[in-house]
Parts: sequence; C-alpha cells; structure tokens
Amino acid sequence: MKFQVNRDVFSEAVSFAVKLLPQRTTLPILSGILIETTKDGLILSSFDYEVSARTEISATVEEPGRVLVSGRLLADIASRLPNAPVTFSTDEGRITVACGAGHFTLLSMPVEEYPTLPQVSEKAGILRAEDFAAAIAQVAVAASRDDVTPVITGVQLEVSENSVSLVATDRYRVAIRQIEWDAGNSGVETATALVPARTLVEIGKTFGHSGNISVAITSTDDRELIAFRADKKTVTSLLIKGNFPPVRRLFPDTVDNYAVINTAELIEAVRRVSLVLEREAALRFTFTIEGVTLEAIGSEQAQASESIDAFLTGVDTVVSLKPQFLLDGLSSVHSEFVRISFTKTDNPNKPGPVLITSQSSKDQPGADNYKYLLQPNLLLR
Repeated sequence: MKFQVNRDVFSEAVSFAVKLLPQRTTLPILSGILIETTKDGLILSSFDYEVSARTEISATVEEPGRVLVSGRLLADIASRLPNAPVTFSTDEGRITVACGAGHFTLLSMPVEEYPTLPQVSEKAGILRAEDFAAAIAQVAVAASRDDVTPVITGVQLEVSENSVSLVATDRYRVAIRQIEWDAGNSGVETATALVPARTLVEIGKTFGHSGNISVAITSTDDRELIAFRADKKTVTSLLIKGNFPPVRRLFPDTVDNYAVINTAELIEAVRRVSLVLEREAALRFTFTIEGVTLEAIGSEQAQASESIDAFLTGVDTVVSLKPQFLLDGLSSVHSEFVRISFTKTDNPNKPGPVLITSQSSKDQPGADNYKYLLQPNLLLR
C-alpha cells in the first residue's frame, strides 16, 4: 500500500475515526484504525463492537491495499506533522509515515482479525444538523453517568410522523427537546431508539455544521443499531436494551404558579451564592412578588444571600435546589429570560418538581419546546 494525502485532511479523518474508541479495551485489536484504498482515495474506519466510525477522503493512491494501525498513536502523529503532504506506505508489516522532514515507522496490526463493520440501511430519515446538535447539548446533560443502571445513561429518541423528541433522565431531573424530522424514505412513522449519551454528544459535535444528517435504525438478529451520516462520515451505535422510564407523565399540562427571571442574572447569582456551600448542599430560593432571594448556609464560617428581580405569577413559593443541577438547566435554555414553574404534589408539605422552560420576553414563552424538570432537594433524601 502507498498513498499521498493532504496533511490536514488526513489528520481530521484519523481524529474522527478514533474519537469514539474507548480509552482502554480488553482486545488490543479494537484500538486500531482500518485504512483501505479506493479508486478515489481512502476509507478510514474504527469499530469496537458497540460504536463504529467511517469516513472517506480523497488521496493519490500509488499502490492499493488495506492496513490496520494503532488508532490513537496515528492520531497523535497526524496532528503534529509539519505542513506538507503526507506519504503513507507499508512494507512487510511495517508502516512508514513521511511528511516533510519527519519520518515515523509503525508496526501494523493483523488486519485479518479485525471485525467486519456493521451494515447500514439506505432507508433513512433526515434531521437538520444544527437543530439536532443543539437538542443533544440541551438534553444529554440530564443523562445519568452511573453505569449501574445502563438504561438511564442514554438519550431516548422518540420518532413520530414529523418530529423527534430527545429525552434524558438521571432520576433527579428530566430534559426533553423536540425538533422537526423528515421521515424521508425510512418508512418510519413511530420508533424509539435509546442511544448512549456519550456517543450522541460526540455525534452532535461532529455533525453540528453538516447541513442535514441522515438517520437510519437497523435491526439485525438480536442487535439493534442506529446510524448517522453526513459529509462522507458515518457513525453507528448499538442501542441500549431495556425500557426507558415513563418520565413524560411527570410533566404537568399546565402550571399556574411560576416566575420569570433574566437567565444570565440568575446564573450569576446562583454561582456567587453557592460558593459557600459544601458539596451536595442545596440553595434555598424564596420567590415573592418583590423578586427571588437566594440563600446558602455553608457552615458557621460562611453564609451568603442575594436578591434579584423576578416576575411572579401565583403565590409565594420556597424551594431548595441543588445549584449545579439548576445551572445545567439554565445554561440549556438559550433565551434571555427563563420561566421557573412550580408544580404541585398530593402532599402539601412536599413541593413538586420545578419546571424550567425558555422565555423570549417577560410575557412571551419561548418556542424551542425545551423542558427541564428538576426535583427539589427535599425529594432527593
């Protein structure tokens, strides 16, 4: 095998192919990146039996071939090569990477032992990349990071006729965002797909400026996978098995008691006042017609409080919330104002979840269909 390729194009392709590989793997061969020549250039692929990445780039091929090489090592080398064309060649199990005055010699891995990449269905629906990336960023923050319960470490995609909803929860909060969906030739009217949140976050970063993303859900034997394609790049992921909790029922149809606050002012106030808090402690929020007062009792040595403007509809309300959970929701609102709604429970002594939504102005709700439901600290104990 021998080819010459643009340094920047090659480096970006290698980085993409290895980005989703695990840092550690029990099978060293799964840490490799597969490079294959085509009549037009190269195909670079990676696969660890759960996630695969594949990209095509242009290159001048002198000798066709197929080789497997350590992915992260090649990515580190490619990112530091000088600004010159890259010449890549193989000779009896050794790989030479030459660029300008730099030369690297690597050992190839046994390509015949590498697993076959999953096949992707040509039947796919279409999502606007910018909307999808924004929705992922808003929702994935609420996914659990505790692998003990895998089903809540994912983001559930719920496909309907002309929209798709992204839903995530870690038991203490729920985030939902709905965006438009074009079923294309997928033949899908309704479907659900539970995608690992970590994988989906990388997909959002990778494809966020790609125009449109094609999405295909494929079932083969007992394995279900989802594929995302754009700009000659493809990422597939096995779906998480299990039943996602029925969190939609937690959202009220209407809420009469709520406050509208400037988002940036509230974020800054929460950050300041929570400085004195010990870990896992909550902030106390008192909402009245005069505004909202934040109070933090950290220890005998440190307390803090601050009041900011708020426009209250309904009755005075007191609620305790974990500051980081609240900040995650506020940072995902993406609007000048935020509406904080106070739901009710059957027990008058226990406040219901707090509902956070976007607000275009003091009087006008936002239009992005984003909802973030946060349990008050009282219910976490």
